[in-house]
Amino acid sequence: MIQDTRLIEIKGVSKSFGDTQVLHEMNLYIRKREFVTLLGPSGCGKTTLLRILGGFEMPTTGEVLFKGKDMTGIPPYKRRINTVFQKYALFNHLNVYDNIAFGLNLKKPEQLGCGSRAEMKAEIARRVTRMLKLVKMEGYEKRSTNALSGGQQQRIAIARALVNEPEVLLLDEPLGALDLKLRKEMQLELKAMQQQLGITFIYVTHDQEEALTMSDTIVVMNGGRIQQIGDPKGIYDEPKNAFVADFIGESNIIDGVMLEDDLVKFSDTEFQCVDEGFATNEPVDVVIRPEDIMIVGEDVGMLTGVVESVIFKGVHYEMMIRSGDYRWKVQSTTMQPAGTRVGMTIVPYNIHIMHKLPKEA
Repeated sequence: MIQDTRLIEIKGVSKSFGDTQVLHEMNLYIRKREFVTLLGPSGCGKTTLLRILGGFEMPTTGEVLFKGKDMTGIPPYKRRINTVFQKYALFNHLNVYDNIAFGLNLKKPEQLGCGSRAEMKAEIARRVTRMLKLVKMEGYEKRSTNALSGGQQQRIAIARALVNEPEVLLLDEPLGALDLKLRKEMQLELKAMQQQLGITFIYVTHDQEEALTMSDTIVVMNGGRIQQIGDPKGIYDEPKNAFVADFIGESNIIDGVMLEDDLVKFSDTEFQCVDEGFATNEPVDVVIRPEDIMIVGEDVGMLTGVVESVIFKGVHYEMMIRSGDYRWKVQSTTMQPAGTRVGMTIVPYNIHIMHKLPKEA
């Protein structure tokens, strides 16, 4: 269980570059020992927010507090925050050991709790050895970074950031250059590192599966605004709006009308749902996950349609089913061949109703 201890607070932060505003009045807090992911499409502002946290950019308005103190004007090297970039920025003229030890060698002995240079050298060796073990790179101390694979370089970049014992680690799409299999392995390793070290990770990605795999908290962003904040299950099961529903996982999103509490109409059919608090006859977005649609006999379905295409996805079949003017995406462990007429049933709990997004969002 994550303690509700606020480590970082983002208050009313906006950022503009010339006439272009990339962040709009953002409010967010991040707790100690939390794995937070900033998730959204390219250009949504997530990397800009990360750079503000790291001290590489200053907000146009608002403030960022670290343990209650305003961080404005504090340079990156004076913050207890380190960053791992997508391009690892390793020093090619230094070996693995010296890359990891680089930041420590710039410090004075007393900054590492040492009374002499000899003690400092031993302390650096202890810390570097610990980091190599953590990132599973023992025995690579003398290797050139040019001789390492992409995954190994990424591990060294993380070790170099962590060896300074930051309270927060910022990660800007660090797995983007890796192949799919290695990326999935590193997702699990990063989460294990974060739990073992007990420090706060703030992670930027546009990959929703990556966010769902690793995060304690996901911050979904679009157009420089926060769309939703929550844990992975909550955001997947209860998206706040159609953008979140479409970006997190796959969804059928169709126009509907909320006739009254617990009753919605779409596809010319009335459906029971579990949503309340909408205006009578309010236009809404109806979101239904592909796995939440049950294929039944044509004679008993709430909706009927024709299977247009079938794709085998390994753990399930994905079918596109034409019903009236809409093509439904349905995922099922049983397959109906293309051309088959089928019925579809959706239980009230799996019908999610949300307000229409404002035009400017």
